[in-house]
Amino acid sequence: MPFGKDSYQSAKTLGYLNSQQALADLAVLIRSLKQNLSSEASPVVVFGGSYGGLLAAWFRLKYPHIAIGALASSAPILQFDKIIPWSSFYDAVSLDFKDVSQNCYEVIKGSWAELVAISTRKQALAELSKAFRTCKSLHSTASVLEWLWTAFVYTAMVNYPTEANFLKPLPAYPVQQMCKIIDKSPSGETKLSRAFAAASLYYNYSQTENCFEVEYEVDPHGLHGWHWQTCTEMVMPMTCSNESMFPPSGFDYKRFAEQCRMKYGVLPRPHWITTEFGGERIEKVLKRFGSNIIFSNGMQDPWSRGGSSPC
Repeated sequence: MPFGKDSYQSAKTLGYLNSQQALADLAVLIRSLKQNLSSEASPVVVFGGSYGGLLAAWFRLKYPHIAIGALASSAPILQFDKIIPWSSFYDAVSLDFKDVSQNCYEVIKGSWAELVAISTRKQALAELSKAFRTCKSLHSTASVLEWLWTAFVYTAMVNYPTEANFLKPLPAYPVQQMCKIIDKSPSGETKLSRAFAAASLYYNYSQTENCFEVEYEVDPHGLHGWHWQTCTEMVMPMTCSNESMFPPSGFDYKRFAEQCRMKYGVLPRPHWITTEFGGERIEKVLKRFGSNIIFSNGMQDPWSRGGSSPC
């Protein structure tokens, strides 16, 4: 993005944030580096994780004359259109918690109904502000749901075997640690209070926060750019099944498209990724055109459901 802090101000500048531009920029950069370093004969292998993993795989497919191979880690290359069930991602998140503790899974699954019940009370926002130790009084119960949801989903995505600081400082195996908090809670605690205690691990493992910013005025995870991409090309329909620990939900494309139009003034292209890079019958595509691509997927990673196994 060539516009610094102004990059996200309008669709005119945001338009440069797309996968094709990123791949073309990388192609130009690699050729320039090889020329400047007098290394024209040096082989190049590209690698990346998550979105970067997608780019690595697509780069090898699109620029095979520049990169001899690719390592695509946690790359949900099959997450588009109707290639895999739309509930796959959240089913995987739920299974991560369920595999650790059935009770943990049941507590989180039941916490949403308790949140809905509280939201009908006259003093709901005051109650939740106190219970969740918010830095400012809440304006919406929906923000509490999103706060909890984010903690559980992101923790599943970074459930590493060692301490890490990728999204936030977290202990080794943070899903297990969350479930330990839930399972060791006093029996009189509500499911919602247990879910809050577990989610607090994600937001305050460092024990430095005296209160929680539940309603963000800024983008704490730097996801504004990704939201733009999901509204233009990276359309990954996701739903929650009855087996999920999250409230059952569907994917309403018309509503999604309208939200994108209201926020960015653009409409999604739901079939563009599979048109540009493929996806259906990906094994045949990789066999014919995509040699030397290693897809690395940890099976506890929620994105692995959309990953490809061929190498």
